[in-house]
Amino acid sequence: MHKIYLASDHAGFELKEALTAFLSERGYEVNDLGATALDPQDDYPDYLMMLGRHVAEEAGALGIGIGGSGQGEAMAANRIRGARAAVFYGGPMEIVKLSREHNNANILSLGARFISADDAKAAALLWLTTEFSGDERHVHRIAKLDL
Repeated sequence: MHKIYLASDHAGFELKEALTAFLSERGYEVNDLGATALDPQDDYPDYLMMLGRHVAEEAGALGIGIGGSGQGEAMAANRIRGARAAVFYGGPMEIVKLSREHNNANILSLGARFISADDAKAAALLWLTTEFSGDERHVHRIAKLDL
């Protein structure tokens, strides 16, 4: 089972707390990188860039970042070489699966203002239990991301 890092700003704080408990109850080793308190003045890059560093530097680690839309959070994490954040804020769950199978996403960025806690939990479980396909065409494309 993968080591999981979670991080959020104020907009994703409540969902992060719910996901931390949910995943811990299912046996995942969850490491909460913050925010540790609800602070409307905090900034998502502080938490999501830290998340990106942890995931990129630790082989096999995965991360879930949570914010209002998930967009800025993914942008912040993706600034870190080796971090590959995919955004999910609703819609077909197939996109969550494909982000792992085809893109080997190591961070799932969730938009807390657009999905329910139940949908976020379902997406997180699907994402965490989906493995990268390892197909050469995908390996080749992913390698280009860090040139």
